[in-house]
Amino acid sequence: MSAPILTYVHGSDPISRAGVISQLRSRPEIRLVHEMEVDEAAVAVVVTDVLDDNTARTMRALRRGDLPRLLLVATVLDEAALVVAAEIGVGGLLRRIDATPEALVRTIARVAAGDGEIPSDLLGRLMEQLGRLQRQVLAPRGLTFTGLSPREVDVLRLVADGLDTGEIAEELNYSERTVKNVLHELTTRLQLRNRSHAVAYAVREGLI
Repeated sequence: MSAPILTYVHGSDPISRAGVISQLRSRPEIRLVHEMEVDEAAVAVVVTDVLDDNTARTMRALRRGDLPRLLLVATVLDEAALVVAAEIGVGGLLRRIDATPEALVRTIARVAAGDGEIPSDLLGRLMEQLGRLQRQVLAPRGLTFTGLSPREVDVLRLVADGLDTGEIAEELNYSERTVKNVLHELTTRLQLRNRSHAVAYAVREGLI
C-alpha cells in the first residue's frame, strides 16, 4: 500500500472544516496535517460555499510554490468560479453535494498525482470557453494556445524532421530569410539557445 497523502483541510467556517475532516480522518489513504504543518501537505482542501475574494486570497496564500496542490470543495461551482480557480492554479473542483468520503479520497489522490478533476458539466463549458477564446481573441492575432503562431509551429515541425533552411523555405513557399526570421524570433522570445533547443522545447511542451 502506498504512503498516505498528507492533506490539509481549510474551511470557510468551522462546521464545514469539521465535516470534511470527519469524512477523511478514518481513511487510511489520507493523513491529515495541522495548519502548522501545511508546508508538508501534498494537497490542501478548501471548503466553502462560493469562491469569493476571501476564499481566492486564502487559496493563493496556501499555495507556496508547487505544493500543496489545491482542491476546492464548494456549494456553488459555475463558470465564474471555474475561471478564478484556473487562474489560481486549482487542481481539482468538487461540489459539496458530491463530496462523499469516496469522492473526496479519489479526488485528493488525483490532485496529488498532478491530475485534474472537474465536474463533467463544467468541463463542457470550459471547452466552449476555450473555443471562443481561440476563435475570437487568439486566431485574429495569429496566435494559438501554445503561444506559437501556426507559421512557427510549421517551421519547428520541419526543423524536427531534419530539413535545413532552404528545404523548409521550399516546403512552405517562404523565402529563406523569412524562415530565418521565424526561427530567430522564436528562439529569442522563448530564450532558446539554438534550433535543437527549440525542437526539444516544442516536443517537451507537446507543441509538435
